[in-house]
Amino acid sequence: MALPLACAAQAQGKLLLTGGVSSIDGAAGGGLSPWALTGSYATSGQVGASAYLTRLPVQDYALTGYGAAVAFGERAELSIARQDFSAGGTGAALGLPGLRLKQAILGAKLRLGGDAVLDADTWMPQVALGVEVKRLDAGGLAPTLDVLGAKRHGVDVYLSATKLFLAQSTLVNVTLRATKANQNGLLGFGGAGSGGYSLVPEISVAYLLSKQWAIGAEYRVKPDKLNPSTLGDALREDDWKDVFVVWAPTKQVSLTAAYVDLGRIVPGIQPRRQRGVYGSIQFAY
Repeated sequence: MALPLACAAQAQGKLLLTGGVSSIDGAAGGGLSPWALTGSYATSGQVGASAYLTRLPVQDYALTGYGAAVAFGERAELSIARQDFSAGGTGAALGLPGLRLKQAILGAKLRLGGDAVLDADTWMPQVALGVEVKRLDAGGLAPTLDVLGAKRHGVDVYLSATKLFLAQSTLVNVTLRATKANQNGLLGFGGAGSGGYSLVPEISVAYLLSKQWAIGAEYRVKPDKLNPSTLGDALREDDWKDVFVVWAPTKQVSLTAAYVDLGRIVPGIQPRRQRGVYGSIQFAY
């Protein structure tokens, strides 16, 4: 994966792993949730960039994601992401064999205050406000989403607070997300009976085993906007969770592996929980 990083070649000031990794929506953070940190290793007066590729197969579905982000020091971040979701047997059961749901996401993040590294010896976290503009290509599922009252575009707004405890080698992040997204937007936004925004929390904890290795866990609460619907509770949405390990052999490359539990996805057709191993590679400068 080639990166146009001439403007960012010298953005190497931050500590290893303090930019997080690329989340599934493109923003810097954990795999499932954005953090208040900006991606890359750009510090004040520098511009950095990152790019990633992610693959998550579970029992009945598969998600492929890729994207890139540009960071303006620790002040702001712009990101773009694409997601390709294979519906597997669920699509066939709906009379749509080979169904793929594709989503484009544009993101922006602005630091409001604090500095995760410089304020590590205080109780002040780094705080950032973010927005994600999402547009779904639902393919043959579009008429069904129309019946359910789910739109194919939406905007998430989130507030993240990230606290780094350097002496304890621990990072804690709490994100509050205002969203209408069903399954992160892959089943549209809102529904006939609950079209308004829901405020849901997301929590991440990471522990630095060494300079190059980190482990952690995430929990992301989901809004469940399509439950109930004209299909009863067949579209009930469960929370997402994972445990992960990150290895950064250099500042330019990091590899993330995680065991992910996405709960039930369209349980009216596939009632079992969807679990799998998530893998992601990120290049950052």
